[in-house]
Amino acid sequence: MEPINAVLGKMEESMKERLSKLAKDFSVLRTGRANPMVLESIKVEYYGQQVPLKQVAAISVPEARVMVISPWDPTALGDIEKALQKADVGAPPQNDGKVVRINLPALTEDRRKDMVKVVKKIGEEYRVAVRTDRHEALDKIKKAEKAKELTQDDVKGLEARIQKATDHYVRLVDDAVAGKEKEITTL
Repeated sequence: MEPINAVLGKMEESMKERLSKLAKDFSVLRTGRANPMVLESIKVEYYGQQVPLKQVAAISVPEARVMVISPWDPTALGDIEKALQKADVGAPPQNDGKVVRINLPALTEDRRKDMVKVVKKIGEEYRVAVRTDRHEALDKIKKAEKAKELTQDDVKGLEARIQKATDHYVRLVDDAVAGKEKEITTL
């Protein structure tokens, strides 16, 4: 049996990782404002290789709903445009011969409502994941109790610590969901 502090440490570390992954998942959701993270997963065919867009171009946001992709190598402009068209980022890319612009349209009210539903669904998945981490830690503590490595008083104290940590991380997930909801619904 691994030491109890290690069990608690692993649980907290897993919960922290889930929270940072949630933030990354939320960063790629389009909210009506241009966000370069939306382009994070796009790969461009460059000299026969699939390369992340950010390795072949600079991405800037000069206005609230405009993204400008400036290639390091001007010969990659066509490939970047094709990759953006294929990725369907919500607006057609416009190639002016030097840079590719993406003018994002304003989100409709229906689209905002759909996005809020997606955010809530993602939030629920992460709350469940945090509770799964709690469940795994509690199982290890129960096993230690059965193996007579812990007393009932120790178990009760550890269960309280685990629940307190779980409540804290669920609250952080809820805060992230509420923040993203506000970002989506704010015009």
